[in-house]
Amino acid sequence: MSTIASGLPVGRGLLYLIVAGAAWGTAGAAASLVYRSSDMGSVALSFWRCAAGLLLLLAARHLRPRAVAAAPEPLARKALRIGAIGLGLAVFQTAYFAAVSATGLAVATVVTLGAGPVLIALGARLTMGERLGRAGVLAVTGALGGLGVLVLGGGDTAVRPWGIALALLSAAGYCAMTLLTRYWGRGGGADASATTVWAFAVTTLVLLPFALTEGLVPHTPEPALLLWLLVYIAAIPTALAYALYFAGAAVVRSATVSVIMLLEPVSAAVLAVTLLGEQLTTATLVGTLLMLGSVAGLAVAEARGARGLSAR
Repeated sequence: MSTIASGLPVGRGLLYLIVAGAAWGTAGAAASLVYRSSDMGSVALSFWRCAAGLLLLLAARHLRPRAVAAAPEPLARKALRIGAIGLGLAVFQTAYFAAVSATGLAVATVVTLGAGPVLIALGARLTMGERLGRAGVLAVTGALGGLGVLVLGGGDTAVRPWGIALALLSAAGYCAMTLLTRYWGRGGGADASATTVWAFAVTTLVLLPFALTEGLVPHTPEPALLLWLLVYIAAIPTALAYALYFAGAAVVRSATVSVIMLLEPVSAAVLAVTLLGEQLTTATLVGTLLMLGSVAGLAVAEARGARGLSAR
């Protein structure tokens, strides 16, 4: 099950993605607590998330054992790879926050995360020849159906064209980030840890002028709580989750990656019920079960496919 590109087994890559998706889902709950306890804006929060996450990733990179050096990557190729992935990450995060502001959390989430797997599946088929197969199509359909029930089944929604456009832009950034990570991961010579660090450096620089315009330093009556929340957001759903994401996305098929990352709204819904006091509705339960079933089925199919390739 090991991949030639990076040596990471596909099974471990699937596990990394599952953990990353669950960790991403905690960011929304933490962000809502940040907004309740301060006047921090969404762009400033995204900037501090990336900047602090970058510092943690740099520290972890210096502490970990030195890996065996791979063949040197041409500088031009490395700059193109890091710049493109970093820009994709910046567009993905910032356009999503803007879509939430323009059209609401429910619609922004369902459009961004619903369009993502479709764009990624089409892009992977056109650029890398990756096929979903019948089981994959059923899994993607089930996951998108579950996402729709989970996010839109709980209440009133307001659909605004500008918000939809921003959500689609966010989905395009997510698609580009995922496809590029997979494409260059297949080719070998790309260090997932270095990719994560440099992508966050690019994203932090891109977000800085917008964050300065919005206001970097928030006002809060609870500075200790705000600091703790920012540290958590930078450490778990950012530094840890994105490190696992970039490692897993390099060895797992792109369409499978996009479906597994739909665990984000599942974990967010669980936290909303258990920590934020929201009610467990039938829509929440049905949507969660549909998405978990689709993710599990696609992960099993991916692992079996990898075993079949390694046995040849």
